[in-house]
Amino acid sequence: TGSRSSTPFSVVTDHGLVFWTLCSVLLPVLITLWCSFQRSRRQMLIRDIFRKSKHDWHYTDLFGQPSYCCVCAQHILQGAFCNCCGLRVSEGCLKKADQLFHCKEIMMSSSGARSSMPHHWIRGNVPLCSCCMICKQQCGTQPKLCDYRCVWCQYTVHDECMVDYLKTQKCTFGEFRDLIIPPYYLSTINQMRKEKRTDYEKVAPYCRKHWMPVIVLANTRSGNNMGETLLGEFKILLNPVQVFDLSKITPAKALQLCTLLPCNAVRVLVCGGDGTVGWVLDAIDEMKIKGQERYIPQVAILPLGTGNDLSNTLGWGAGYAGEVPVEQILQNVMEADGIKLDRWKIQVTNKGYYNLRKPKVFTMNNYFSIGPDALMALNFHAHREKTPSLFSSRIINKAVYFFYGTKDCLVQECKDLNKKVELELDGERIELPNLEGIIVLNIGYWGGGCRLWEGVGDEPYPLARHDDGLLEVVGVHGSFHCAQIQVKLANPVRLGQAHTVRLILKSSKMPMQVDGEPWAQGPCTVTITHKTHALMLYHSGEQTDDDTSSSSEEDHMREPTDED
Repeated sequence: TGSRSSTPFSVVTDHGLVFWTLCSVLLPVLITLWCSFQRSRRQMLIRDIFRKSKHDWHYTDLFGQPSYCCVCAQHILQGAFCNCCGLRVSEGCLKKADQLFHCKEIMMSSSGARSSMPHHWIRGNVPLCSCCMICKQQCGTQPKLCDYRCVWCQYTVHDECMVDYLKTQKCTFGEFRDLIIPPYYLSTINQMRKEKRTDYEKVAPYCRKHWMPVIVLANTRSGNNMGETLLGEFKILLNPVQVFDLSKITPAKALQLCTLLPCNAVRVLVCGGDGTVGWVLDAIDEMKIKGQERYIPQVAILPLGTGNDLSNTLGWGAGYAGEVPVEQILQNVMEADGIKLDRWKIQVTNKGYYNLRKPKVFTMNNYFSIGPDALMALNFHAHREKTPSLFSSRIINKAVYFFYGTKDCLVQECKDLNKKVELELDGERIELPNLEGIIVLNIGYWGGGCRLWEGVGDEPYPLARHDDGLLEVVGVHGSFHCAQIQVKLANPVRLGQAHTVRLILKSSKMPMQVDGEPWAQGPCTVTITHKTHALMLYHSGEQTDDDTSSSSEEDHMREPTDED
């Protein structure tokens, strides 16, 4: 009897266990799906508002600092902020914010064109370190929506200090007035173009002596993915029309803005890696071909890539990770000195059957190489193309390079290179020792911060310069030798300096690279000749890895030459 009565009870128990197990599994899944649906629906509505808005809204789940809605004055943790004027609003107040507040005008209407403009005040969320322009006391200390900030000059004013005359007072554009393109300037130029007039020099601030407008070109895909954040920060400090996202517009189109600005006065800040800088310099060469030489800008660099050797050579540092405020970066651009950078033409002519193909032509700013470092770059790029999302950090990128370098130490895929190639410097044949790689240098730094030509020890070698029309040619014994050079435990094999370099690959296929862009190359002839100069900006305040060498190079670089 006991066994019969226990059977139905155990069945009921089993059914209850199954039911509650299913509930415990399905309920979180259903809640997650419902939340995802609601979030997607909300984001679609927000995107629709963003598309119709005059503001450059960006949604965030969590503000990085205490924020208050500019409409309802309530404290908010998530919502939207405008990348141009800095407005912050909650989701529910987005439509009202569009109706109540105007964004930065990048260009005034023709009827409003003039040589000055009033302040554009935005209330609340002022920087904590700001100071009131009236009473000179600190602003932004009150935990509520108070105090005002001008979106152009960045001046701040206490709520109680705001008086009527400030609302109509002319804006001076603040600390960066010499870098900003005022909206009234663009509207006046636009009107003059319609009238087919070109006497722009009569328009203010064109006629102002120290006006050096800056154009910011940011690659949001470079290195550590800081480009998106920098775009917003520069748009707040400058006119948004001066700031370009290179994932949406090419440098050639962005640089056409130079033709509306003073001749030989424009400065371009490239936010990206050495590859992005090369892209921009190629676009500047196109301007020369179009006969726009008088509008050629000078180029500064904010290093966001992995190696950043050109940036390091020009004093802008080995990599940017947000440690320097954007305001200081703009100050550095204003104070930087103009210099020249040699640019080189590399022609790769195939041999044998492949000779029927058109020769490959590259432009070199940094270096050309054949051997182990090109092999590492080739393997790195192959994997980055397959899974680009994994290569969004400078540290990860360098770790991958280290992995492939270690692998090549064991495999030695480039051994006996000296038996496969011939090297000529200015037409003279060079006898090669036992090597695995050859590197042709235009700049002082190589391999993410190593001064390759000068090396270490007491051997006196002239400093490598990037404006003397000379190339430095060195050899390496393998990946392990490259690693030793980078940690200053060994020197490269110095093969010489030359104005023209010719390298003949007689047999087999070898990895090659130009400025970090690698490929596998069969038998060919590589010829490197001088192409042109690029106008760059040198920042003397940045200390590079080798302080002594950098100081000497800077002094040497400032000596006037007959060519200059």
